Formats: sequence, C-alpha cells, structure tokens
Amino acid sequence: MPKGTKQKLKLYYLSQIMIEETDDEHGLTMPQIKSFLEERGVTADRKSLYDDLESLRELGLDIIGEKVGKSYQYHVGSKQFEIAELKLLVDAIQSSKFITEKQSNTLIKKLTEMVSRYEASQLRRQVFVQGRIKTMNDSTFYNVDYIYNAISDNRQIEFEYMKWNVQKELVPRREGLYKVSPWALFWDDENYYLIAFEDGSDRLKHYRVDKMKHITICDEKRQGKELFDKIDLAKYSQRNFGMFGGESTMVKLAFRDDLAGVIIDRFGKDITIRPSSQKGWSECRVEVAVSDQFFGWIFALGQGVKLLEPEDVVKKLKKEFEEVIKLYK
Repeated sequence: MPKGTKQKLKLYYLSQIMIEETDDEHGLTMPQIKSFLEERGVTADRKSLYDDLESLRELGLDIIGEKVGKSYQYHVGSKQFEIAELKLLVDAIQSSKFITEKQSNTLIKKLTEMVSRYEASQLRRQVFVQGRIKTMNDSTFYNVDYIYNAISDNRQIEFEYMKWNVQKELVPRREGLYKVSPWALFWDDENYYLIAFEDGSDRLKHYRVDKMKHITICDEKRQGKELFDKIDLAKYSQRNFGMFGGESTMVKLAFRDDLAGVIIDRFGKDITIRPSSQKGWSECRVEVAVSDQFFGWIFALGQGVKLLEPEDVVKKLKKEFEEVIKLYK
C-alpha cells in the first residue's frame, strides 16, 4: 500500500490501536501511540495526534487522558460491550448446541476484536469448557437466517426434513419436500425450533431447525395467521416437553412441597398452587402436550409427583409404565 494511502488511514489505525492496546488498566503514552502508528507505516506529530484523539471522541470513542506517575497516558474507557457482557456472550456461544465448534470459534474471535488484547485473553480463557456437545450440522446457522427472511417477506418455505439413522447418517423423514408457513423461531432445551402452519393439517407444528435441509423461499404468501395469533409462545414451549408434540390437555398434578421449584421452573410462576389433602403435598392444574416425553418427565420425578386427572391420561400413563416394565422381564 503506498505511503500516502496509509497516511489517509491514520484515524482508522489510531482507533484500532486504542481499542486493541488500552483499557481501564492499560494506557499508552503519546510516544507509544506514535510508535504503534509507525509500525503501520503512518507518521504523526504530537499536535496532530491531539486533534486526532479529539476527533475519535467526537465519533463516540471514549478516549480518556490522565496523569499516571510521571507520564500522561491515554486509554479507551467505556466500550460498546463491557468485558463482563462479552464473557456472557462467549459462554452462551460456546454452550449453544446448535452452533458448530468452527462457527463458535469464529464468533468468539470476532468478539475478542472488540476489546483490548489484555481483555481478549480473559475471553479466551473463558471458552475452555469440557464435555459440551456441539452440533455437526453447520447449516443451522444459515437456516435461521433463511427462515427469518421468509418471515420478514411473508412467504412460505420448502425444505427437506431429516432424521438420524443407526448408521449416524441424516436421511429424509419422508419422500418429497415439506411446505409450510413459518411464523416464529425460538430456542428451547438447547435447540432452535420453527413454529409453522402446515396447510394440509390446518394446525401449527414445530420443526428442529438443525434437521431442516435445502430451505427455499416460495412465492406463496404465508397462511395460518389467525391460528398463530391465538397462541402464547411461552406457554407453548412450557407444555411441549422437549418440543415433542401431543394433544394439548389440562392435567392435574400432585407433588411434594419440596418439588415446588421443579414445577415452577417447568410451568412458570403464573400457575395456581393449592394445598393437597395429603400433608406436605400440593396440587396444580397445568396444560401439557400429552406425549411419551411428558410421561418420562413424570417417571423421572419418581414418588414426588402424581398425575391425578384426567382419567384417560392417567390410564395412558399406567399403560406406558406397564410397557416399560415388560422390557425388564
């Protein structure tokens, strides 16, 4: 790059130096700033640097100058993200199952570029967490973008919907494409899900985004708005255990008082809890999608939770339990 061109980039290089090399604990003297600029092929005198630092302040960069010992130093104070905020973002990225390891590393690297090299080392130490399972399907990252574009444009989408076979291969669930009207995306139990209206069934269904392949946006307008407007997304997630669908039913549960936190974590604080006739127990009514996963949740809580009503669901639970027992005879 010609020297003159580099000189034109002085303000950009200066902002880069201040962001990467300074923070509340680390400042630069004017000679150090000049030295960093010279490494980039830019010369500057002290007076012009004062003007440039002031220009950066006017552009929104929080340049602070203060006397430290016998020298006068400059550093960037508040930044777009505080280091504590970035640590939370890094941990969320690293623990997100739907983001591949490669994509996680790329995103984290971009976040480290927003802070000084001293703070960046804290973020890098933050990411070494063992035993977290990451998806092997890097299409999820882009599927989310395609779906949001379709929602924004009020268009239907087509896609292949996949499943794992015993050879650990993703294969189509059925022949042909799925065609749906996408209405919402949300994150539940470490997975991204699409809630969409399926024309043929006249109801809302949900799909794991990481198992959607070859998404295309169609010309047809979305359908099912009236149905979607009637649902509460928070309650929809609460009643669909692991997002396995089933018939939505109001059930009555009895539970030990020491498991109140488990019930509230699952169904939220808005549920009504009443004392049970049995000492040390309480009861509540909640709406759930009756599925094997709901029954599995009941089983997992052992003798601490009992399904009371309705009778047909209680019978299904008993039958499910009997079938499980048969496996061990």
